[in-house]
Amino acid sequence: MIKLFQYLALIALLAACSQKPEPNALVMPVSNTIEVQDTDSNDSILLKAAHVVPTANQYEALQNEFIAFIHFGPNTFTRMEWGNGMEDPKVFDLQNLDTDQWCKAMKDAGMKMVIFTAKHHDGFVLWQSRYTDHGIMSSPFKEGKGDVLKELSESCKKYGLKLGVYLSPADLFQIENKDGLYGNLSEYTERTIPRQVEGRPFENKTTFTFKVDDYNEYFLNQLFELLTEYGPIHEVWFDGAHPKRKGGQTYNYLAWKELIRALAPKTVIFGKEDIRWCGNEAGKTRDTEWNVIPYQEDPDQMNSFADLTDESLGNREDLYKGKFLHYQQAETNTSIREGWFYRDDEDQKVRSTDDVFDIYERSVGGNSTFLLNIPPNRDGKFSPTDVTVLEEVGQRINETYGSNLLSGAQGPKAVLDNDLASFELLGLGAQEVVIETNVPITINRLAIQEAINTHSERVEKHALDAWVDNGWKEIAAATNIGYKRILRFPEVTTQKLRIRILESRFYPAIASISAHYYKARPPQLSIERSVEGAVTISPKKDSFGWKPHGEDVAGNINTGYNIRFSTDGSEPTTASEIYQQPFNIPSGEVKAVAEVNGKLGSVASELFGIVKKDWKAAGEDSFEGEHTAIYAFDGDPETYWSSSNKSRKNYINIDLGKEYAITGFTYTPQTSSSEGMIEKGVVRISADGKSWENVEDFQFGNLINDPTTRTHMFKSKINARYIGIESKVIAGNGKTAAIAELDFLLD
Repeated sequence: MIKLFQYLALIALLAACSQKPEPNALVMPVSNTIEVQDTDSNDSILLKAAHVVPTANQYEALQNEFIAFIHFGPNTFTRMEWGNGMEDPKVFDLQNLDTDQWCKAMKDAGMKMVIFTAKHHDGFVLWQSRYTDHGIMSSPFKEGKGDVLKELSESCKKYGLKLGVYLSPADLFQIENKDGLYGNLSEYTERTIPRQVEGRPFENKTTFTFKVDDYNEYFLNQLFELLTEYGPIHEVWFDGAHPKRKGGQTYNYLAWKELIRALAPKTVIFGKEDIRWCGNEAGKTRDTEWNVIPYQEDPDQMNSFADLTDESLGNREDLYKGKFLHYQQAETNTSIREGWFYRDDEDQKVRSTDDVFDIYERSVGGNSTFLLNIPPNRDGKFSPTDVTVLEEVGQRINETYGSNLLSGAQGPKAVLDNDLASFELLGLGAQEVVIETNVPITINRLAIQEAINTHSERVEKHALDAWVDNGWKEIAAATNIGYKRILRFPEVTTQKLRIRILESRFYPAIASISAHYYKARPPQLSIERSVEGAVTISPKKDSFGWKPHGEDVAGNINTGYNIRFSTDGSEPTTASEIYQQPFNIPSGEVKAVAEVNGKLGSVASELFGIVKKDWKAAGEDSFEGEHTAIYAFDGDPETYWSSSNKSRKNYINIDLGKEYAITGFTYTPQTSSSEGMIEKGVVRISADGKSWENVEDFQFGNLINDPTTRTHMFKSKINARYIGIESKVIAGNGKTAAIAELDFLLD
């Protein structure tokens, strides 16, 4: 609820202005930046924050919601993340280029704009620049006549995508080259932009005069080319990363901005006052992402902007410390692949559809823009795996958010008319909106938007109720709303919804409310057991390992799912026990399945043998490096024992701690490579750990192509405390044995 002190502040302000409150709840002019006076109280600072709005360009950029990044260049061919600036342009050995394929895939994903790395930190340019020969003009691509940016610009127009350009201020070629301009200590003098080049006149005859040094002139000339010959350009992306600096080089951003505003009036600028970095490259989002940010200087006059990485940026306590309140939205950026540039299709993992869709809902539905990088491969295309993920994400977005289940419902017209220009103003009365549908609807998503372009972001806390069993039931709650908040909750069927505003900075102006249904997909499960015998069941971990965001993806997108399990060998059903916490099992088979709204996913099963906490290594023929025998039974399939001998007959012996009647064993091969997979071998036992006898041979096939856990059941029970495995044949004619995990089974 709006606090009493806010009413008093409003009354005092109105009295001072000798005017009546306007029905649109604006008590001062709205602005992109509002200065905080020394005489302002905390209450008046909040009131000012409630009148800070995005510019028209910022608001349009927010409505893009889901946009693409493309990292492409010499690094694609050298397999490096950052080049050194001294690469021979001939390494950019591009034979084919299909920017239509890029744009179709991005369009299918639901993206609205693409930002292209026209020049990365290596200084290599991917357009036909007049001002350097370190670029595509010196590469084999189309005999130096190619222009990747030009082809992308044409494809964007064909597919209805906006275009943005990434131009790195850092330039290692200009740093490392003996005649380079970066940090060459040149004087600041008045210079005309663009510098004329004989035989390459500009169609656009606009000129600028700036007092700059050599590198700033070079940078401005290239900006002029990009903005006048490849447009329209809707975003200019300035990276804050600098692999190296030289000569105390500084940037005249105010000159850059003047040129950009004049030549590309629809453009927003990333890394400066328009758009800020979210603070990480993992796709991690803040629970509360405010876009009204406090500054100590006027952002419109600032030349340099630091990265804002704190968890809290625009909460009340943050605002009270500012001298200026400024609207600056966040872009949540990450890559679909492990890295910004393409390396390969074998070892470089790709994010799952679930992961990308979850980031979409958290970022777009968390008051920011989702910027996803898709790096083309060395054949000038997006790889098939990337394209498949983009298509599936686009399908999910369209299936979930393509229609509003509140269409035709009764409630405030302004929030249901699909028009962000109209809004429902929640004043002194009840801070809630009630919507009733003609028939019951089943939903698990609700999207809310404030009228931020006219009334700023004001809601600080809100909740969603559904009318269930003749009463209101709270089904979701969150903090701020801003441009958009997507609430995710377990499936509910209702005919009446209520949105309650619990805290706000001033009268909230709600522009849109829409209800949706996401078709949940029960996640695949993983069953693991510690060496102490504790069994845990959880969604299967994604193999994607680059910059982890730490989110429970399966839990986020499938809110309300349960895990059903059994330990008696039976198939789990909707009536089976619900997994709630780790449990102990001495041995046996555990089966589990995820359940969402009565629907079951695929069954996972694991056969567990003797608990390993008392096991000890009783000898091995050898080990390689740190891969000692204990890693063959530590409960972690990522670690492994590896022999160093080259004899094909390698062995490992284990002391189980006491004698057991063993019925069989399982062998998990190491998967970091295809080396050491035991195809044939023999099981040995000992009464004292010294004298050994062979008891049964075993054989596993197709291990290299299918390196999964294998099971061998004995012809009859084997009573043993000391037991060993000796290799006879290693897959692929190898001579070194390896074991990621051994388990010995009981009845």
